[in-house]
Amino acid sequence: MRERPTLNGHRLDLPSICDICHKARSTRKHSACSRIRQKRQAAEWAARMAETAAAKQAKGKRYAR
Repeated sequence: MRERPTLNGHRLDLPSICDICHKARSTRKHSACSRIRQKRQAAEWAARMAETAAAKQAKGKRYAR
């Protein structure tokens, strides 16, 4: 079971300015900021994964065996 949605379905919408430390993301290492952002996004990712699972289950199987 995945914890986060795959990134190939949508683009990562992150601005060039870090929302955590308010500095340019290209000038410094943002590993600490990234961990903070992941903790903030965890609820949103869980909701998105639950929606995907519900839609998949509601869709049913194409070929019954």
